[in-house]
Amino acid sequence: MSLIHALVARGSTILAEHQAGKRDFSQATQTILSKIPPNNSKLTYVWEQYLFHYISENGFTYLVMADDAAGRRMPFAFLSDLQRKFTSLPSSSTSTETPAYGLQGSFSPVIAQLVEQYNTSPPTDELTRAQNELNQVKDIMVQNVEQILSRGERIELLVDKTDNMAQQATAFRRGARAVRRQMWWKNGKILMLSGLVALILLWIIVAQCCGAGLNQCGTAQS
Repeated sequence: MSLIHALVARGSTILAEHQAGKRDFSQATQTILSKIPPNNSKLTYVWEQYLFHYISENGFTYLVMADDAAGRRMPFAFLSDLQRKFTSLPSSSTSTETPAYGLQGSFSPVIAQLVEQYNTSPPTDELTRAQNELNQVKDIMVQNVEQILSRGERIELLVDKTDNMAQQATAFRRGARAVRRQMWWKNGKILMLSGLVALILLWIIVAQCCGAGLNQCGTAQS
């Protein structure tokens, strides 16, 4: 499956969406929508093996999440087609008064049909046109989603990545404490053994001068 999740939004307000896969990417897409600038732009966000492509124009955003194997030409051809279908709707449907998911019932089937079409047999002419646009447009950039977090903004992206990292960190800390305890006991044993060896050596030296019972030292002095 190449195209997994597609939507149309006004700003950060999702008007209609369709999810072809089983995993829930709604939080990730909502976060990306909140970062899209108000000016017209085209961009690709990268997260693991997934690519989030979008076209933002005239206040509306057309976004699709795809496998990285899909490349960029086919997803952007899909977005251009999605944009044309959306802008052909009656003006009342695309007004600024349309609430969140206000077009879910009417436009979500259109998105679903388009996703199915591009996943099975994308139109050749659309792919050619998209390739020409990609070659001409220079403002389509690729960014890593992790850059969103570089400014200290925390989000939970897709499933349990943060929880898994926390569990790994906890396990690492526990392992580190266990190693420290083992090293402490090992160092303690080495110090005790060194002290015992030093006492034995001292006794041997003294015994050579004063006898095994240490009684010759007093006799020599008298």
